[in-house]
Amino acid sequence: MSNSGSSEVNDSVDQSVASMTTDSAVLPDTQATELPLLDLAAFQILEDQLDNPLIARSFARDFTKLWEKRYRTLAAAIELEDIPAAVDAVLSLKTSSTMVGGVRLAALASRLEDLIRTRDLHEAIPLLASISGCGDATVEQLQSSYVLRND
Repeated sequence: MSNSGSSEVNDSVDQSVASMTTDSAVLPDTQATELPLLDLAAFQILEDQLDNPLIARSFARDFTKLWEKRYRTLAAAIELEDIPAAVDAVLSLKTSSTMVGGVRLAALASRLEDLIRTRDLHEAIPLLASISGCGDATVEQLQSSYVLRND
């Protein structure tokens, strides 16, 4: 798979994503929305690591199928103030969205993880709406991109 530049990737985005693990506590939600929904170069890394594009696409397909369940699990854990379950759910979301190239969703999940770990759940609840919308848009873009277009 070649990188034809259609993935909205540039050096500043790469640096922003790389720094989000250290700066996510101060990452405003508006800055996260400036990131692309999908970074197809990140998906290419998954394909290369697996050495099989079909397995990578199967992972992306599973991501889209599991999105609603993953979100409901996360939202329920936060609403119940179940910190261990919320951490588990947000890490699952952050990791899987990173693997499929869901840069914006991963950044929002990283911000949410910080809020959960500091037990700032009153701030976490409003962020769930942003994550829901971003997750829906990420799934839509995955389904319309070359990654899952023919499925």
